Amino acid sequence: MLHLRYFVAVAEELNFSQAARKLHMAASPLSQRIKDLERELGHELFERTTHRVELTPAGTALLPLARDVLERVNAIPWRLREAVRPRRNTEFIGMPAGVHPYLRDRVRLLESASREAFELKRWPGTSADLVTAVHDGRLALTLARLPVSDPALEIIEVMTERLGAAVPADRFSGRESVALDDLVNLSYVATPNDATPAYFDEIDARLNSAGVRKRIRTNTADYSGVSELISGGIAFSMTMLSPESPMHLYRLDNVVVLPVADFQPALVTGLLYRKDRARGGADLEGLVAQAREIFGEAISV
Repeated sequence: MLHLRYFVAVAEELNFSQAARKLHMAASPLSQRIKDLERELGHELFERTTHRVELTPAGTALLPLARDVLERVNAIPWRLREAVRPRRNTEFIGMPAGVHPYLRDRVRLLESASREAFELKRWPGTSADLVTAVHDGRLALTLARLPVSDPALEIIEVMTERLGAAVPADRFSGRESVALDDLVNLSYVATPNDATPAYFDEIDARLNSAGVRKRIRTNTADYSGVSELISGGIAFSMTMLSPESPMHLYRLDNVVVLPVADFQPALVTGLLYRKDRARGGADLEGLVAQAREIFGEAISV
């Protein structure tokens, strides 16, 4: 290998002194190594004069062969790493609608941290469907809106988001908050049950007890449809108060989200996974350990 490296250096420079400097050696021993190679191969590789160095036909034929051999040798370390590295498994993490950017940042960190062993992909769905998929083993982990009750699953609370009232802006111009009494003459509109976290049932009951009894039930899970009703001035809904929440992307003109002075609801998001897949050498033990570290400190917004 060394002799081939010496040969390629001289062939590229066509100057023994320059090639020797490139190889960090003296020109005399380099010339001797080339002579050794020529003797071993039985061919002269260079025509040498006092003024120039040129490749012989044999040298010209050897150059691409030598380069190919050296490239293959140089590739051995990374090819070996690839050969012995454990195969990456593709796993999925569930993502409900409206996941806060802070949690998305942590999902990206987990994707990066687990890259050696797992190719982690995101899978959308409602919280209920995602929890079922984790229980059934179709998803490795999921973010889901709490509460969730499943003894097979471990639940880590990772974010608490304050909720506010999305109301017609023209009816509450100049207001920094609303009270429950202000909402009595509006209809409360929520997305259908299959897209609504269970916690919103508790909100519905609290509004009802406060005298907010008008309801509109939509037949679609499209959040923009809810915003249309609010913008039209006939309804309100409860949504994330943080302006950074992606749920605000559904806001239309004449819609504003205000805190409710006498009601402070909050939506809690959890990270869920099967207990039996995360311990005792199970398939997700390493991935879950990384997830617990990355999501360990809960966020409140």
